[in-house]
Amino acid sequence: MEQKSVRESVVSAWTNDVVPSLSGLVEIPALSPAFDADWATTKHLAAAVDHVRAWIAGRGLPGAKLEVVELPGRSPLLFVDVPATPGATDKGTVLLYGHLDKQPPVGGWSEGLGPWTPVLRDGRLYGRGAVDDGYSGYAATTALEAVHAAGGEHARAVLLLETGEESGSPDLPAYLEHLKEKLGAVSLVVCLDAGGSDYERLWLVNSLRGMLHLDVTVRLLGAAQHSGLASGVVASSFRVLRQLLDRIEDSATGEIKLPELKVEIPANRRGEAKDVVEVSPGTLRGMFPLAGDATTVTDDELELLLNQSWRPTLSIIGADGLPKPPEAGNVLRESTTLTLSFRLPPTADASAALAAVRRALTTDVPYGAQVELSEHAQAENGWNAPDEAPWLSEALRRVSDEVFGRPHRSVGMGGSIPFMGLLGEKYPDAQFVVTGACGTDSNIHVPDEWLNLDYAQQVTQAIAHILDAHARG
Repeated sequence: MEQKSVRESVVSAWTNDVVPSLSGLVEIPALSPAFDADWATTKHLAAAVDHVRAWIAGRGLPGAKLEVVELPGRSPLLFVDVPATPGATDKGTVLLYGHLDKQPPVGGWSEGLGPWTPVLRDGRLYGRGAVDDGYSGYAATTALEAVHAAGGEHARAVLLLETGEESGSPDLPAYLEHLKEKLGAVSLVVCLDAGGSDYERLWLVNSLRGMLHLDVTVRLLGAAQHSGLASGVVASSFRVLRQLLDRIEDSATGEIKLPELKVEIPANRRGEAKDVVEVSPGTLRGMFPLAGDATTVTDDELELLLNQSWRPTLSIIGADGLPKPPEAGNVLRESTTLTLSFRLPPTADASAALAAVRRALTTDVPYGAQVELSEHAQAENGWNAPDEAPWLSEALRRVSDEVFGRPHRSVGMGGSIPFMGLLGEKYPDAQFVVTGACGTDSNIHVPDEWLNLDYAQQVTQAIAHILDAHARG
Protein backbone atom coordinates (compact mmCIF):
# COMPACT_ATOMS: atom_id res chain seq x y z
CA MET A 1 0.00 0.00 0.00
CA GLU A 2 1.08 3.55 -0.69
CA GLN A 3 1.81 5.35 2.59
CA LYS A 4 0.37 8.69 1.49
CA SER A 5 -3.08 7.16 0.97
CA VAL A 6 -2.93 5.34 4.31
CA ARG A 7 -1.89 8.48 6.18
CA GLU A 8 -4.56 10.67 4.58
CA SER A 9 -7.30 8.14 5.34
CA VAL A 10 -6.22 7.72 8.96
CA VAL A 11 -5.72 11.43 9.70
CA SER A 12 -9.08 12.32 8.18
CA ALA A 13 -10.94 9.64 10.12
CA TRP A 14 -9.30 10.51 13.43
CA THR A 15 -9.85 14.24 13.05
CA ASN A 16 -13.43 14.18 11.81
CA ASP A 17 -14.89 11.01 13.28
CA VAL A 18 -12.79 9.26 15.92
CA VAL A 19 -12.07 12.13 18.30
CA PRO A 20 -15.74 13.23 18.65
CA SER A 21 -16.94 9.68 19.33
CA LEU A 22 -14.02 8.79 21.59
CA SER A 23 -14.77 11.94 23.59
CA GLY A 24 -18.30 10.63 24.08
CA LEU A 25 -16.89 7.33 25.31
CA VAL A 26 -14.78 9.15 27.89
CA GLU A 27 -17.98 10.62 29.34
CA ILE A 28 -19.32 7.15 30.21
CA PRO A 29 -18.19 6.05 33.73
CA ALA A 30 -17.75 2.45 32.60
CA LEU A 31 -15.94 1.14 35.66
CA SER A 32 -14.60 -2.39 35.45
CA PRO A 33 -16.67 -4.93 37.44
CA ALA A 34 -14.05 -5.09 40.21
CA PHE A 35 -14.75 -1.42 40.94
CA ASP A 36 -18.52 -1.42 40.37
CA ALA A 37 -20.31 -4.32 42.02
CA ASP A 38 -23.58 -3.03 40.54
CA TRP A 39 -22.33 -2.85 36.96
CA ALA A 40 -25.25 -4.95 35.71
CA THR A 41 -27.68 -2.41 37.21
CA THR A 42 -25.84 0.81 36.41
CA LYS A 43 -25.40 -0.42 32.80
CA HIS A 44 -22.37 1.81 32.22
CA LEU A 45 -20.43 -1.06 30.66
CA ALA A 46 -23.35 -1.80 28.35
CA ALA A 47 -23.53 1.89 27.44
CA ALA A 48 -19.83 1.89 26.49
CA VAL A 49 -20.28 -1.20 24.32
CA ASP A 50 -23.36 0.27 22.63
CA HIS A 51 -21.59 3.58 22.02
CA VAL A 52 -18.68 1.95 20.20
CA ARG A 53 -20.93 -0.56 18.42
CA ALA A 54 -23.04 2.25 16.98
CA TRP A 55 -19.96 4.09 15.75
CA ILE A 56 -18.47 1.04 14.04
CA ALA A 57 -21.82 0.11 12.52
CA GLY A 58 -21.95 3.53 10.89
CA ARG A 59 -18.53 3.20 9.28
CA GLY A 60 -19.63 0.97 6.42
CA LEU A 61 -16.87 -1.64 6.57
CA PRO A 62 -17.71 -4.07 3.74
CA GLY A 63 -19.64 -7.06 5.04
CA ALA A 64 -19.00 -6.29 8.71
CA LYS A 65 -21.22 -8.06 11.24
CA LEU A 66 -21.51 -6.74 14.79
CA GLU A 67 -22.71 -8.64 17.84
CA VAL A 68 -22.94 -7.76 21.51
CA VAL A 69 -22.24 -11.00 23.37
CA GLU A 70 -23.25 -11.33 27.01
CA LEU A 71 -23.06 -14.67 28.74
CA PRO A 72 -25.12 -15.02 31.96
CA GLY A 73 -23.50 -13.20 34.86
CA ARG A 74 -20.60 -11.93 32.74
CA SER A 75 -19.85 -8.42 31.55
CA PRO A 76 -20.65 -7.75 27.87
CA LEU A 77 -18.29 -8.08 24.93
CA LEU A 78 -18.40 -6.48 21.47
CA PHE A 79 -17.60 -8.85 18.60
CA VAL A 80 -17.05 -7.42 15.11
CA ASP A 81 -16.47 -9.75 12.17
CA VAL A 82 -15.07 -8.24 8.94
CA PRO A 83 -14.67 -10.54 5.90
CA ALA A 84 -11.33 -10.86 4.16
CA THR A 85 -10.61 -8.91 1.02
CA PRO A 86 -10.71 -11.08 -2.14
CA GLY A 87 -6.97 -11.71 -2.21
CA ALA A 88 -6.64 -12.85 1.40
CA THR A 89 -9.36 -15.40 2.02
CA ASP A 90 -6.83 -18.12 2.88
CA LYS A 91 -4.80 -16.20 5.48
CA GLY A 92 -6.73 -17.21 8.59
CA THR A 93 -8.15 -14.76 11.11
CA VAL A 94 -6.65 -11.56 12.45
CA LEU A 95 -7.81 -11.00 16.01
CA LEU A 96 -7.68 -7.35 17.11
CA TYR A 97 -8.09 -6.88 20.85
CA GLY A 98 -8.94 -4.00 23.17
CA HIS A 99 -11.12 -3.27 26.20
CA LEU A 100 -13.78 -0.73 27.12
CA ASP A 101 -13.86 -1.00 30.92
CA LYS A 102 -12.06 1.61 32.99
CA GLN A 103 -10.13 2.11 36.19
CA PRO A 104 -11.74 4.16 39.00
CA PRO A 105 -11.65 7.95 38.58
CA VAL A 106 -9.49 8.66 41.68
CA GLY A 107 -9.07 12.19 42.98
CA GLY A 108 -6.53 14.88 42.27
CA TRP A 109 -7.25 15.75 38.64
CA SER A 110 -5.78 19.07 37.52
CA GLU A 111 -7.90 22.19 37.24
CA GLY A 112 -10.19 22.00 34.25
CA LEU A 113 -9.80 18.24 33.91
CA GLY A 114 -11.89 15.36 35.21
CA PRO A 115 -12.26 11.61 34.64
CA TRP A 116 -15.57 11.84 32.76
CA THR A 117 -14.95 15.22 31.09
CA PRO A 118 -13.18 14.90 27.72
CA VAL A 119 -10.79 17.81 27.18
CA LEU A 120 -8.79 18.50 24.02
CA ARG A 121 -5.62 20.39 24.81
CA ASP A 122 -2.30 20.65 22.96
CA GLY A 123 -2.86 17.54 20.86
CA ARG A 124 -4.03 15.48 23.82
CA LEU A 125 -7.41 14.02 24.69
CA TYR A 126 -7.77 13.94 28.48
CA GLY A 127 -10.18 11.67 30.36
CA ARG A 128 -10.42 8.23 31.95
CA GLY A 129 -10.22 5.45 29.38
CA ALA A 130 -8.97 7.63 26.53
CA VAL A 131 -5.65 5.78 26.21
CA ASP A 132 -6.37 2.73 28.44
CA ASP A 133 -7.79 1.80 26.17
CA GLY A 134 -10.98 3.22 24.73
CA TYR A 135 -9.15 4.35 21.60
CA SER A 136 -8.31 0.75 20.59
CA GLY A 137 -11.56 -0.14 18.86
CA TYR A 138 -11.45 3.11 16.93
CA ALA A 139 -7.84 2.56 15.89
CA ALA A 140 -8.50 -1.01 14.73
CA THR A 141 -11.55 0.01 12.71
CA THR A 142 -9.77 3.00 11.18
CA ALA A 143 -6.80 0.80 10.21
CA LEU A 144 -9.13 -1.57 8.36
CA GLU A 145 -10.74 1.40 6.62
CA ALA A 146 -7.32 2.67 5.59
CA VAL A 147 -6.48 -0.70 4.02
CA HIS A 148 -9.59 -0.45 1.85
CA ALA A 149 -8.98 3.20 1.00
CA ALA A 150 -5.44 2.45 -0.15
CA GLY A 151 -6.41 -0.61 -2.19
CA GLY A 152 -4.71 -3.00 0.20
CA GLU A 153 -5.59 -6.47 1.43
CA HIS A 154 -6.48 -7.90 4.83
CA ALA A 155 -7.40 -11.34 6.09
CA ARG A 156 -10.67 -11.95 7.86
CA ALA A 157 -10.54 -9.59 10.82
CA VAL A 158 -12.28 -10.02 14.14
CA LEU A 159 -12.39 -7.16 16.61
CA LEU A 160 -12.93 -8.24 20.21
CA LEU A 161 -13.56 -5.55 22.82
CA GLU A 162 -14.10 -6.89 26.33
CA THR A 163 -15.26 -5.11 29.48
CA GLY A 164 -13.34 -6.88 32.24
CA GLU A 165 -9.65 -6.32 31.51
CA GLU A 166 -9.10 -3.93 34.41
CA SER A 167 -10.51 -6.66 36.69
CA GLY A 168 -8.09 -9.28 35.38
CA SER A 169 -10.27 -10.50 32.49
CA PRO A 170 -12.10 -13.13 34.60
CA ASP A 171 -14.77 -13.67 31.93
CA LEU A 172 -12.45 -13.88 28.94
CA PRO A 173 -11.74 -17.64 29.03
CA ALA A 174 -15.49 -18.32 28.92
CA TYR A 175 -15.94 -15.94 26.00
CA LEU A 176 -13.03 -17.44 24.07
CA GLU A 177 -14.53 -20.88 24.52
CA HIS A 178 -17.98 -19.60 23.54
CA LEU A 179 -16.61 -17.90 20.41
CA LYS A 180 -13.98 -20.45 19.37
CA GLU A 181 -15.90 -21.59 16.29
CA LYS A 182 -16.43 -17.99 15.17
CA LEU A 183 -12.80 -17.09 15.77
CA GLY A 184 -11.54 -19.86 13.51
CA ALA A 185 -7.83 -20.27 12.78
CA VAL A 186 -6.17 -17.20 14.29
CA SER A 187 -2.91 -16.45 12.48
CA LEU A 188 -2.25 -12.91 13.74
CA VAL A 189 -3.11 -11.24 17.04
CA VAL A 190 -3.01 -7.46 17.35
CA CYS A 191 -3.32 -6.08 20.87
CA LEU A 192 -3.60 -2.29 21.26
CA ASP A 193 -3.41 -2.18 25.08
CA ALA A 194 0.27 -1.31 25.36
CA GLY A 195 2.85 1.30 24.43
CA GLY A 196 6.43 2.32 25.12
CA SER A 197 8.94 4.80 26.44
CA ASP A 198 8.37 7.64 23.96
CA TYR A 199 6.17 8.81 21.09
CA GLU A 200 8.91 8.79 18.47
CA ARG A 201 8.85 5.17 17.30
CA LEU A 202 6.68 2.05 17.21
CA TRP A 203 7.01 0.07 20.43
CA LEU A 204 6.26 -3.65 20.60
CA VAL A 205 5.79 -5.62 23.79
CA ASN A 206 7.67 -8.90 23.50
CA SER A 207 6.77 -10.32 26.91
CA LEU A 208 4.40 -9.85 29.83
CA ARG A 209 4.92 -10.94 33.39
CA GLY A 210 2.51 -13.32 35.08
CA MET A 211 1.10 -12.73 38.53
CA LEU A 212 0.04 -14.23 41.85
CA HIS A 213 -2.42 -12.48 44.14
CA LEU A 214 -3.42 -13.82 47.55
CA ASP A 215 -4.23 -12.80 51.13
CA VAL A 216 -2.37 -14.32 54.07
CA THR A 217 -3.55 -14.06 57.68
CA VAL A 218 -1.50 -15.00 60.74
CA ARG A 219 -3.45 -15.50 63.97
CA LEU A 220 -2.11 -16.22 67.49
CA LEU A 221 -4.85 -14.96 69.82
CA GLY A 222 -8.54 -15.68 70.12
CA ALA A 223 -9.05 -12.04 71.10
CA ALA A 224 -6.89 -8.92 71.31
CA GLN A 225 -5.02 -8.39 74.58
CA HIS A 226 -3.35 -5.54 76.49
CA SER A 227 0.15 -5.31 75.01
CA GLY A 228 1.70 -4.60 78.41
CA LEU A 229 0.45 -7.95 79.66
CA ALA A 230 0.65 -10.17 76.60
CA SER A 231 3.75 -8.94 74.74
CA GLY A 232 6.76 -11.09 75.46
CA VAL A 233 4.42 -13.96 76.31
CA VAL A 234 2.58 -14.24 72.98
CA ALA A 235 4.36 -13.40 69.75
CA SER A 236 3.17 -10.54 67.56
CA SER A 237 1.22 -11.78 64.55
CA PHE A 238 3.02 -9.14 62.50
CA ARG A 239 6.43 -10.50 63.52
CA VAL A 240 5.45 -14.05 62.60
CA LEU A 241 4.15 -12.88 59.25
CA ARG A 242 7.38 -10.99 58.68
CA GLN A 243 9.33 -14.20 59.36
CA LEU A 244 7.23 -16.10 56.85
CA LEU A 245 7.80 -13.45 54.20
CA ASP A 246 11.55 -13.68 54.83
CA ARG A 247 11.36 -17.23 53.48
CA ILE A 248 10.11 -15.84 50.18
CA GLU A 249 11.90 -12.51 49.71
CA ASP A 250 15.29 -11.12 50.71
CA SER A 251 14.18 -7.91 52.38
CA ALA A 252 17.58 -6.28 51.83
CA THR A 253 17.64 -6.76 48.04
CA GLY A 254 14.07 -7.63 47.05
CA GLU A 255 15.30 -10.86 45.45
CA ILE A 256 12.75 -13.68 45.48
CA LYS A 257 14.24 -16.81 47.06
CA LEU A 258 11.86 -19.52 45.80
CA PRO A 259 13.26 -21.20 42.66
CA GLU A 260 9.76 -21.92 41.32
CA LEU A 261 9.32 -18.18 40.78
CA LYS A 262 12.53 -17.71 38.77
CA VAL A 263 13.60 -18.42 35.17
CA GLU A 264 16.71 -17.94 33.08
CA ILE A 265 16.34 -14.72 31.07
CA PRO A 266 16.58 -15.55 27.33
CA ALA A 267 19.57 -14.06 25.50
CA ASN A 268 17.41 -12.38 22.85
CA ARG A 269 15.37 -10.60 25.50
CA ARG A 270 18.53 -9.37 27.20
CA GLY A 271 19.72 -8.01 23.86
CA GLU A 272 16.43 -6.25 23.16
CA ALA A 273 16.45 -4.74 26.63
CA LYS A 274 19.94 -3.39 26.01
CA ASP A 275 18.75 -1.78 22.75
CA VAL A 276 15.87 -0.11 24.58
CA VAL A 277 18.16 1.33 27.24
CA GLU A 278 20.43 2.75 24.54
CA VAL A 279 17.61 4.68 22.81
CA SER A 280 15.89 5.88 25.98
CA PRO A 281 18.56 6.32 28.69
CA GLY A 282 17.31 7.41 32.07
CA THR A 283 13.68 6.57 31.33
CA LEU A 284 13.14 4.08 34.14
CA ARG A 285 15.09 6.06 36.72
CA GLY A 286 13.00 9.13 35.94
CA MET A 287 9.65 7.42 35.38
CA PHE A 288 8.29 7.46 38.92
CA PRO A 289 7.81 10.38 41.37
CA LEU A 290 10.28 9.41 44.08
CA ALA A 291 9.84 11.05 47.47
CA GLY A 292 12.59 13.31 48.79
CA ASP A 293 16.03 11.75 48.32
CA ALA A 294 14.70 8.27 47.53
CA THR A 295 16.44 6.35 44.74
CA THR A 296 15.66 3.42 42.49
CA VAL A 297 16.98 0.02 43.59
CA THR A 298 20.02 0.45 41.30
CA ASP A 299 21.39 3.03 38.88
CA ASP A 300 21.97 0.36 36.22
CA GLU A 301 19.21 0.95 33.65
CA LEU A 302 19.56 -2.48 32.07
CA GLU A 303 19.14 -4.19 35.43
CA LEU A 304 16.12 -2.03 36.18
CA LEU A 305 14.50 -3.03 32.90
CA LEU A 306 15.22 -6.72 33.47
CA ASN A 307 13.86 -6.40 37.01
CA GLN A 308 10.70 -4.87 35.62
CA SER A 309 10.15 -7.38 32.83
CA TRP A 310 11.81 -10.73 33.67
CA ARG A 311 12.47 -11.01 37.39
CA PRO A 312 9.91 -11.95 40.07
CA THR A 313 8.90 -9.34 42.61
CA LEU A 314 6.70 -9.11 45.69
CA SER A 315 4.61 -6.08 46.62
CA ILE A 316 2.45 -5.76 49.74
CA ILE A 317 -0.60 -3.99 48.37
CA GLY A 318 -3.10 -4.28 51.21
CA ALA A 319 -3.43 -4.94 54.94
CA ASP A 320 -6.10 -5.65 57.56
CA GLY A 321 -6.07 -5.94 61.33
CA LEU A 322 -4.02 -2.76 61.66
CA PRO A 323 -5.85 0.29 63.03
CA LYS A 324 -4.96 3.76 61.77
CA PRO A 325 -2.25 5.38 63.94
CA PRO A 326 -4.57 7.88 65.68
CA GLU A 327 -6.85 4.97 66.62
CA ALA A 328 -4.14 2.53 67.73
CA GLY A 329 -4.23 1.52 71.39
CA ASN A 330 -1.72 -0.47 73.45
CA VAL A 331 -3.08 -3.73 72.13
CA LEU A 332 -1.54 -6.96 70.97
CA ARG A 333 -3.81 -7.68 68.03
CA GLU A 334 -5.17 -11.17 67.46
CA SER A 335 -4.18 -11.30 63.77
CA THR A 336 -2.55 -9.55 60.82
CA THR A 337 -3.59 -9.90 57.19
CA LEU A 338 -1.52 -8.84 54.20
CA THR A 339 -2.36 -8.92 50.50
CA LEU A 340 0.58 -10.27 48.52
CA SER A 341 1.02 -9.35 44.86
CA PHE A 342 3.75 -11.22 43.00
CA ARG A 343 4.87 -10.46 39.46
CA LEU A 344 6.29 -13.55 37.76
CA PRO A 345 8.70 -13.95 34.84
CA PRO A 346 6.89 -14.40 31.50
CA THR A 347 7.74 -18.11 31.23
CA ALA A 348 7.27 -19.10 34.88
CA ASP A 349 4.58 -21.64 35.77
CA ALA A 350 2.09 -19.64 37.86
CA SER A 351 0.48 -22.74 39.38
CA ALA A 352 3.82 -24.15 40.51
CA ALA A 353 4.78 -20.71 41.85
CA LEU A 354 1.56 -20.46 43.86
CA ALA A 355 2.10 -23.93 45.32
CA ALA A 356 5.64 -22.95 46.38
CA VAL A 357 4.38 -19.76 48.05
CA ARG A 358 1.69 -21.71 49.90
CA ARG A 359 4.28 -24.19 51.20
CA ALA A 360 6.58 -21.42 52.35
CA LEU A 361 3.79 -19.72 54.28
CA THR A 362 2.24 -22.77 55.90
CA THR A 363 5.12 -25.16 56.72
CA ASP A 364 6.70 -25.16 60.21
CA VAL A 365 5.05 -21.92 61.21
CA PRO A 366 6.69 -20.26 64.24
CA TYR A 367 4.86 -20.72 67.57
CA GLY A 368 2.23 -22.90 65.90
CA ALA A 369 0.44 -19.78 64.66
CA GLN A 370 -2.62 -20.27 62.48
CA VAL A 371 -2.04 -19.28 58.85
CA GLU A 372 -5.04 -18.70 56.62
CA LEU A 373 -4.68 -18.19 52.87
CA SER A 374 -7.41 -16.81 50.65
CA GLU A 375 -9.41 -19.55 48.97
CA HIS A 376 -9.56 -17.83 45.60
CA ALA A 377 -5.94 -16.86 45.05
CA GLN A 378 -5.22 -15.57 41.56
CA ALA A 379 -2.46 -17.25 39.53
CA GLU A 380 -1.91 -16.07 35.94
CA ASN A 381 0.83 -17.16 33.58
CA GLY A 382 2.77 -14.54 31.68
CA TRP A 383 3.53 -14.49 27.96
CA ASN A 384 6.62 -14.51 25.77
CA ALA A 385 6.21 -13.60 22.09
CA PRO A 386 7.12 -16.17 19.45
CA ASP A 387 9.91 -15.44 16.98
CA GLU A 388 8.87 -13.04 14.23
CA ALA A 389 7.93 -14.45 10.83
CA PRO A 390 9.88 -12.92 7.91
CA TRP A 391 6.82 -11.04 6.63
CA LEU A 392 6.32 -9.40 10.03
CA SER A 393 9.97 -8.41 10.37
CA GLU A 394 9.86 -6.77 6.95
CA ALA A 395 6.55 -5.02 7.75
CA LEU A 396 7.95 -3.64 10.98
CA ARG A 397 11.03 -2.38 9.16
CA ARG A 398 8.85 -0.64 6.59
CA VAL A 399 6.44 1.05 8.99
CA SER A 400 9.33 2.11 11.20
CA ASP A 401 10.89 3.85 8.20
CA GLU A 402 7.81 5.25 6.45
CA VAL A 403 5.55 6.09 9.39
CA PHE A 404 7.92 6.90 12.25
CA GLY A 405 11.25 7.61 10.57
CA ARG A 406 13.25 5.58 13.08
CA PRO A 407 13.67 1.91 14.08
CA HIS A 408 11.06 0.24 16.26
CA ARG A 409 11.99 -1.28 19.59
CA SER A 410 10.73 -4.35 21.47
CA VAL A 411 10.50 -4.41 25.24
CA GLY A 412 9.13 -6.58 28.02
CA MET A 413 6.26 -5.11 30.02
CA GLY A 414 6.09 -5.58 33.77
CA GLY A 415 2.31 -5.70 33.90
CA SER A 416 -0.06 -8.42 32.81
CA ILE A 417 -2.57 -8.75 29.99
CA PRO A 418 -4.26 -12.12 30.71
CA PHE A 419 -5.64 -12.23 27.18
CA MET A 420 -2.17 -12.66 25.69
CA GLY A 421 -1.36 -15.71 27.79
CA LEU A 422 -4.69 -17.27 26.91
CA LEU A 423 -4.21 -16.67 23.19
CA GLY A 424 -0.60 -17.80 23.28
CA GLU A 425 -1.78 -21.17 24.56
CA LYS A 426 -4.73 -21.47 22.16
CA TYR A 427 -2.89 -20.29 19.03
CA PRO A 428 0.77 -21.29 19.39
CA ASP A 429 1.45 -20.74 15.67
CA ALA A 430 0.04 -17.21 15.52
CA GLN A 431 2.12 -14.06 15.19
CA PHE A 432 1.62 -11.37 17.82
CA VAL A 433 1.79 -7.59 17.54
CA VAL A 434 1.32 -6.11 21.03
CA THR A 435 1.57 -2.36 20.76
CA GLY A 436 -0.41 0.77 21.47
CA ALA A 437 -0.43 4.51 22.07
CA CYS A 438 0.37 4.55 25.79
CA GLY A 439 3.48 6.42 26.91
CA THR A 440 5.22 6.48 30.24
CA ASP A 441 3.55 9.82 31.02
CA SER A 442 0.04 8.92 29.81
CA ASN A 443 -1.18 8.69 33.42
CA ILE A 444 -3.04 5.41 33.07
CA HIS A 445 -4.86 4.44 36.30
CA VAL A 446 -4.06 7.84 37.89
CA PRO A 447 -5.35 11.43 37.52
CA ASP A 448 -5.00 13.32 34.22
CA GLU A 449 -5.02 10.29 31.91
CA TRP A 450 -4.44 11.43 28.33
CA LEU A 451 -4.05 10.15 24.77
CA ASN A 452 -1.42 11.54 22.38
CA LEU A 453 -3.58 11.99 19.27
CA ASP A 454 -0.76 12.33 16.73
CA TYR A 455 0.92 9.20 18.04
CA ALA A 456 -2.36 7.26 18.08
CA GLN A 457 -2.75 8.13 14.40
CA GLN A 458 0.75 6.83 13.66
CA VAL A 459 0.04 3.59 15.49
CA THR A 460 -3.16 3.25 13.46
CA GLN A 461 -1.21 3.70 10.23
CA ALA A 462 1.29 1.06 11.33
CA ILE A 463 -1.50 -1.45 12.01
CA ALA A 464 -2.96 -0.83 8.56
CA HIS A 465 0.37 -1.68 6.92
CA ILE A 466 0.83 -4.76 9.13
CA LEU A 467 -2.65 -6.02 8.18
CA ASP A 468 -1.78 -5.65 4.50
CA ALA A 469 1.61 -7.33 4.93
CA HIS A 470 -0.01 -10.26 6.77
CA ALA A 471 -2.52 -10.71 3.95
CA ARG A 472 0.24 -10.77 1.35
CA GLY A 473 2.36 -13.16 3.42
